[in-house]
Amino acid sequence: MQTRLPRRSICLLGGTGFIGRHLASRLVALGHDVTVLTRARHRHKDMLVLPTLRLRQGDPLESADLISAMQGADSVVNLIGIVNERGRDGQGFHRAHVAITEKALAACRDADIRRFVQMSALRADPAGSSHYLRSKGVAEQRVKDSGLDWTILQPSVVFGREDDFINRFAGLLRHLPVLPLAKANTRLAPVFVGDVVAAAVRSLEEPRAIGQIFQLCGPRVYSLREIVRLISRLIGKQRPVLGLSPTLGKMQARLMEFVPGKPFSRDNFLTLSTHNICDSGAPGLIDLGIVPTHLEPEVSRYLRIGAVD
Repeated sequence: MQTRLPRRSICLLGGTGFIGRHLASRLVALGHDVTVLTRARHRHKDMLVLPTLRLRQGDPLESADLISAMQGADSVVNLIGIVNERGRDGQGFHRAHVAITEKALAACRDADIRRFVQMSALRADPAGSSHYLRSKGVAEQRVKDSGLDWTILQPSVVFGREDDFINRFAGLLRHLPVLPLAKANTRLAPVFVGDVVAAAVRSLEEPRAIGQIFQLCGPRVYSLREIVRLISRLIGKQRPVLGLSPTLGKMQARLMEFVPGKPFSRDNFLTLSTHNICDSGAPGLIDLGIVPTHLEPEVSRYLRIGAVD
């Protein structure tokens, strides 16, 4: 696909998150004007070093705040998402994924913005195995039905410096003598944050991306157990990984819901019941002109242990 679109004005929802910060930096580096809507502007003033970026205080659930942030924009990228909710009934996921998407789509129509890119998740499905996957799937349907010029991106688990996935397991492995692991055999295709960002940029650049869903996967499929063992080797903390039975895995998830920060939940457990890999032949990174980045060299760099053997 062809690269480099003319200078544009892009509104990022969720622009202060892990993927959002990387995307904001990339768009500014390409010469675009970027507006980031945030509920807590004072916490993210470091982003103001980006010369063509504006931080706007506001709530993405408030239509007036959304419309104000979108003034002058020609594209919107919705990156807002959570992997756990405060409660356990799915309302938090619905609010973060469905309600905000609905508000954003309506604000786009009010602001006469046609181009909309939705960051979803691999295996998003209104009939999915968890609140997370179902809410992501419902949000996708809202985007498809919006009448806008949409593109949906469905990444597998995203890794990169400051990610919550690799770094969380690294932290556990540094402190636990053995790691009990639920859903150890679930297959994942970790995708580099730089590739996800490149996919979002290419989606904005390429008219052929309109009306398309792209599944974003890394070049290799791993079991969760293999990923944890790899991290263990890279940080120099060889720990036994104990795969848990479904019953013990559910018990672990139930207990972890009461740990500060909710590092694992029953909804996470249900999400991991579905393999997180791309469908054979589905449009993906290659179709966007992006060569997928391998996990091990990148992870070895940001875990600061040198090159992988």
